[in-house]
Amino acid sequence: MRLDIEKILNNIEKVMIGKRNVAELSLVALLAEGHVLLEDVPGVGKTMMVRALAKSVNAKFKRIQFTPDLLPSDVTGISIYNPKDMEFQFRPGPLMGNIILADEINRTSPKTQSALLEGMEEGSVTIDGVTHILQKPFFVMATQNPIEYEGTFALPEAQLDRFLLKMKMGYPEIGEEMEVLNRAQKVPPIEDLTPVIDLEGLRAIQTEIKEVYVDSSVKRYIVDIAYGTRHHGSVYLGASPRGSIALMKAAQAYSFMRGRDYVLPDDIQYLAPFVFAHRIILKSEAKFEGITAEEVISRVIARVPVPVQRLVN
Repeated sequence: MRLDIEKILNNIEKVMIGKRNVAELSLVALLAEGHVLLEDVPGVGKTMMVRALAKSVNAKFKRIQFTPDLLPSDVTGISIYNPKDMEFQFRPGPLMGNIILADEINRTSPKTQSALLEGMEEGSVTIDGVTHILQKPFFVMATQNPIEYEGTFALPEAQLDRFLLKMKMGYPEIGEEMEVLNRAQKVPPIEDLTPVIDLEGLRAIQTEIKEVYVDSSVKRYIVDIAYGTRHHGSVYLGASPRGSIALMKAAQAYSFMRGRDYVLPDDIQYLAPFVFAHRIILKSEAKFEGITAEEVISRVIARVPVPVQRLVN
């Protein structure tokens, strides 16, 4: 199964040049049954990343282009009365897929953003009192431009808390961008991408990852870091218990991808900024001083004692 993971990453690299770390983190979220928020400026490959991931695992891909006039029913679906049958018929929205691209999610109103909440947390959507179960795997990768741009709505805290990871793409290096031009000169690489695993194989990996061992000392390490964010002097609102669960699940997936069946404290240290940063709200004075959530997490990690006991029985 770990060979399948390497195949997926190599397949994505046929399209995404120099973004191995982003591909790995995206796959961590997918395998941990979480969701990803990609934040960066336009044109750096956010949409291409999720398309490449969906093609690699042969998933049903759906794209939602978030705009200011988008309604919640445009996302989840709607029940329409059929006069011939004299009954309401449900017409599913684009949320009914395996891998969902929520493109420029911060371009739409918080009311429409919240249409994703139930699906991301419960794996179902309720419309007109009827609950519709979403097919597994169900994975949302949302993209957004920085909130400093005009015409955007900051995501509510409840919405941010549903994302397992938040990360940035970043600009490519000069050599990498030259290779991007070479590959795009003729046929875009995404058009020739073929699946390397099916959904049944992906679900099997997701099930196996849940068996990755997490020692009680490592769990305490996660809780201590989360606790530290809640009581840091620069923080108004710290990481939630949902964030602690997300960090543990992400660490299980990351450890599995690294060929281990147990989680190390190093895994927690690496993943904590991606899992906790978007769940932290800084105080106004901290923002004024230029302090970032990532810096706060680094300071907290530096203060929390690292488990040193044996991790595997």
